[in-house]
Amino acid sequence: MKKLLATTAVMLALALPAMAQDYTPDPNAKSGGSIVITYKDDVATLDPAIGYDWQNWSMIKSLFDSLMDYVPGTTTLRPGLAESYEISPDGLEYTFHLRKGVKFHNGREMTADDVKYSLDRVTNPATQSPGAGFFGSIAGYDKAGDAGLSGVAVVDPLTVKITLTHPDATFLHVMAINFSSVVPKEEVEKYGADFGKHPVGTGAYKMTEWTLGQRLVFDKNPDYWIKGIPYLDQVVFEVGQEPVVALLRLQKGEVDVPGDGIPPAKFTEVMSDPAQAAHVVQGGQLQTGYITLNVTTPPFDKLEVRQAVNMAINKDRIVQIINGRAVPANQPLPPSMPGYTKDYKGYPFDVDGAKKLLATAGLPDGFETELYVMNTDPNPRIAQAIQQDLAAIGIKANIRSLAQANVIEAGGAGTAPMIWSGGMAWIADFPDPSNFYGPILGCSGAEAGGWNWSKYCNKDLDAKAVAADSMFDPAKFDERMKAWSDIYMGVMKDAPWVPVFNEERYTMKSDRMGGADDLYVDPVSIPVNYDYVWVKQ
Repeated sequence: MKKLLATTAVMLALALPAMAQDYTPDPNAKSGGSIVITYKDDVATLDPAIGYDWQNWSMIKSLFDSLMDYVPGTTTLRPGLAESYEISPDGLEYTFHLRKGVKFHNGREMTADDVKYSLDRVTNPATQSPGAGFFGSIAGYDKAGDAGLSGVAVVDPLTVKITLTHPDATFLHVMAINFSSVVPKEEVEKYGADFGKHPVGTGAYKMTEWTLGQRLVFDKNPDYWIKGIPYLDQVVFEVGQEPVVALLRLQKGEVDVPGDGIPPAKFTEVMSDPAQAAHVVQGGQLQTGYITLNVTTPPFDKLEVRQAVNMAINKDRIVQIINGRAVPANQPLPPSMPGYTKDYKGYPFDVDGAKKLLATAGLPDGFETELYVMNTDPNPRIAQAIQQDLAAIGIKANIRSLAQANVIEAGGAGTAPMIWSGGMAWIADFPDPSNFYGPILGCSGAEAGGWNWSKYCNKDLDAKAVAADSMFDPAKFDERMKAWSDIYMGVMKDAPWVPVFNEERYTMKSDRMGGADDLYVDPVSIPVNYDYVWVKQ
């Protein structure tokens, strides 16, 4: 996407025929063919207003489109259903000009009324969308309901104007997430709560079969607005497949991508076997695993105690527990996220230094506390390693191994002194540093039921975060990323977390799969960008 001109009165983003500007089609790509993807569990829903897990995320992306999109395999924004857009000088009005002739899977052309309906629907409390909060900067959000959003107006059949209450540099990212997908009102009303089982969008594929507990079938959308996309004629998702069985079927050529990835128990075997390792694509992801320290619960209300815990954890050993499938973390942001502070080393692993900090805090003999953890492997083993590290500086941490829902409940309620986030660790909703702050480190997330389990609230940093996200001018991108870097350095000074590791992604694919490796570890379409992969024969 071309860089916007911040010096003009109105900043205009030029779009396609910019396909050539933002993505070069694979010259070796072949059209046709069908592939098989496996998953252990069935899909919960394919309603873009509701679906919010790593399994259905890329499926929904292939069935629906939003006003904005990302260059395949990257975190670079590009226009989607909007062929161009304009931003007012004060950053409060976004005018989107829609592509003409885009059709829903039912054959009807998409219009600006559909965009408004979709945004009204996702923010209506009756929909109970887990993504409604992403649209909080739109005018009228606080009164969202059956009357719709006052800040979303239809100018003409191909133009939508969205008014914000304050400048928001993340807004174009919000317009690219699944929750912003455009849906046809008549199909939603036809199926009601079952729309998620009968999805109809404008995406590259349309669903033609869903046999619950067995399989889903996506067929190529012949009317898709991007010429030549998708390459595949069909994608079949087989569910109820144990990951170990899926791996065996991959080796036999019966499966093209095991959706659940490499089974942990088989990881070392796969990576040490050149024949199997040749099928693996490795890439980073926008994820951080961390330990939360509840700053409202003594003695974690003392900075020296939190710093001591940061210095007590042997992160390299924890990474070994998961067979090296991660890199040690030193800050909340993962290395692949814009705003990451590259020259920051973090707290050193220093047992003696940690003991001295505890003594300074008036706790030379340590103390007793509780460490909450999700009860699925490898998380209890990681918790035991954390427990051993803490014991070395005099802290007795009793492990409470519980179901995911119970850990989340305790974190939201503020009753857990420490939580290892494994199995619940944060993966960015969109590639912007703000997404790692508000929900899990900001004051709003520290409210009862929120995901800020450390209950950390630094109002000065919150104000700086608001200021950073008011820098909507693309010409200020570097300045904004520096501001976010400073914010996270401020977080690390307060030490409400112990950042432990950033997981790497490992996707396996069959010999016949084609397309750039980036498509198989796409940072936005997890686990695979189905629209752009292809088969060699």
